[in-house]
Amino acid sequence: MFTLAHLSDPHLPMPQARPSELLNKRVTGYYNWWRHRVHLHLPEALAGVVADIEAQKPDHIALTGDLVNVALPEEFQRAAGWLAAFDRPDRLTVVPGNHDIYVSVPWDRGVGLWGAYIASDGQPPAQSADVFPTIRHRGPVALVGLSTGVPKPPFLATGDLGPAQIAQAERLLGEAGRKGLCRLVLIHHPPLTDQSRWKRLTDATAFQAMIRRVGCEAVLHGHNHRSEIARIAGPRGSVPVLGVCSASAAPGSKYGRARYHLIHIDRDSDGWRLDVEIRALAAEGRGCEPDGRLVFHSAAATAMVS
Repeated sequence: MFTLAHLSDPHLPMPQARPSELLNKRVTGYYNWWRHRVHLHLPEALAGVVADIEAQKPDHIALTGDLVNVALPEEFQRAAGWLAAFDRPDRLTVVPGNHDIYVSVPWDRGVGLWGAYIASDGQPPAQSADVFPTIRHRGPVALVGLSTGVPKPPFLATGDLGPAQIAQAERLLGEAGRKGLCRLVLIHHPPLTDQSRWKRLTDATAFQAMIRRVGCEAVLHGHNHRSEIARIAGPRGSVPVLGVCSASAAPGSKYGRARYHLIHIDRDSDGWRLDVEIRALAAEGRGCEPDGRLVFHSAAATAMVS
């Protein structure tokens, strides 16, 4: 059995900004953080989630974006330190969210500071967004990482994949399927067509068409700050799309208490079994406790892919 911990949207505490850093879209997000979001995302809640993940000792960890808030240079530096304290790059895979690409920032001063956590197997730390899609093989699992983060105008939190990234993802998923691996797609925005026009993935329809052709065992996302489940069509049945709550959500917030998913992956009689344990921040804030369970079965990928 292989165990994957999935968390998302930690929204690490934001430092004070210089006025010159707010002469763009950042000004609205900065105000919103100090007026509202600072009360929704608590570092002590995130610390409880991280402590529980460490206690559970998963085989790997997936983090689907929004480490920062308005893409200040100091935010990226702090996030790099937080990742280093959390776990090693070979044990933790990161894909960026829309807040990580909030405005245009030179790669080496922004998300590139986390490049070792993004890069595909055998590759140097990611040098640009052109590395996506990425792929990492861990035991029987292939983790395909996608980037939906694109700088957008104020008040928009939409994401884009683009035709080239979707085509490359199809190739990687096909190759992993022919190897008989359990294929998990890591993405920030939910690839669904019923989302808010202000927060949606603009090419969700094209993504779903790709999954109908090549398949995967599950899609893991964040962005909505809630634990949620949907399904999209695959070549031999539906594919679960699993969203996870913000890992720093304050108890009593509109998102509910912070959560993460502990996914136990094992071979089934004709494919894969995914046993998803939802773990929520305990009342005393020290670690987490079970808060629900979901089980999914998928047919063998080798039977799906020609």
